[in-house]
Amino acid sequence: MPAFLNRRRPPPEVDSDSPDADLLAAVAAGRVEALRLLHTRHAPWLRARLARRCVDPDAVDDAIQDTFVAVWRDAHRYRSSRGEAGGWLWTIASRRLISALRRRGGRWLGGDLPGEDARTVQSAEDVVLLGVEHGDLGIAISRLSPELRAAIQATVLDGLTTREAARLLGIPEGTVKTRVMRAKAQLREYLV
Repeated sequence: MPAFLNRRRPPPEVDSDSPDADLLAAVAAGRVEALRLLHTRHAPWLRARLARRCVDPDAVDDAIQDTFVAVWRDAHRYRSSRGEAGGWLWTIASRRLISALRRRGGRWLGGDLPGEDARTVQSAEDVVLLGVEHGDLGIAISRLSPELRAAIQATVLDGLTTREAARLLGIPEGTVKTRVMRAKAQLREYLV
């Protein structure tokens, strides 16, 4: 192979305004400051979304830590042509949370944790989300277009701010607001 084909371009200089793809390229090249910037940018919304799915803060923290360890190891696998970095990070984080919960669940075979009451009560959020998922609202949400459904999921169900949702979905904040407004209007029609 000719030497010029084997050379890689050095990663771009990164700062807090660098796009995620540049940060991931720098992480793949072993630049710790790029990983720190990615963590600062993405860990808060990842934590918020994971906390909506798991009430155990330690499991959420483990998942966040494992996510960024995986990013450090596998940043070279990220391809910007496949989608936004936020989506890639969310996929890793959600899988890491599942793994963390399985590890915790696997420790106690055949019973409850020592000292815990055997009765388990669902949180109010779990009850509401079950109703959303399997009730009339869930059916109405499933009728929305994928773009509107994603905006409602991110802002209303996951509780992200418009800015966080825009970053996650890779669209401008104004577009998120418009999609949420349109989704709510359609949901009102479906639920009448």
